[in-house]
Amino acid sequence: KAPDLRWVRQPRQVRSQETLDRILDAAEALVAEKGFEDATVAEIARRAESSVGAFYARFRDKDGLLYALYERYFEQATATADAALDPARWDGVPIPGILRSVVRFLVEIYRERRGLIRAFVVRNHSDGEFRARQERLSHYVNTKLSELLLARRAEIDHADPARAAAFGLTLTVSTIESAVLFGEMRSSVLALTDDELSSELTRAYLAYLGVPHTRAPSGDSDR
Repeated sequence: KAPDLRWVRQPRQVRSQETLDRILDAAEALVAEKGFEDATVAEIARRAESSVGAFYARFRDKDGLLYALYERYFEQATATADAALDPARWDGVPIPGILRSVVRFLVEIYRERRGLIRAFVVRNHSDGEFRARQERLSHYVNTKLSELLLARRAEIDHADPARAAAFGLTLTVSTIESAVLFGEMRSSVLALTDDELSSELTRAYLAYLGVPHTRAPSGDSDR
């Protein structure tokens, strides 16, 4: 049976960092509710039970806040990737079982943290430094998953397994961004639930790898 995957949140920092943590938590909550551009510094400070002065003591402006939010997200995402894609977790699980769980987990995370991730993706288009930071995370996750899949190279029928593993994840994440972050799959044919989106993306990834699709265990939504 494939293991359950969970987002990893780092432990709270020492007392001197509590105000910073509250500001970041408040900012993330407001971004989720109304978007980064519409979340004001005053609202963030009020939600954090802090002050505008305390905000500017830590960030030069809202852009500085976005970078700080991304750095925290990066730490959580890499810790999550380390735990979720640890080969020991997947001992004896074939590629279909791995991808079924990983793709569903990605859809869940993008849905849960939609506002924050959307703010990051939007900033990528206008900020080269920010884009470079996100590419660093994408490369990290891609390397981890590729290593896991390539350890089962015998299951893959693609002529270039390494390219297929990496490109398959890129296609999957790009589709999740379009569907979950920006709602770009709105036609009646493509109006998928998150479970359906996970299932179809898993099928597509497996087909690209040349791995036969297998029916999910009883109780799983992939069918």
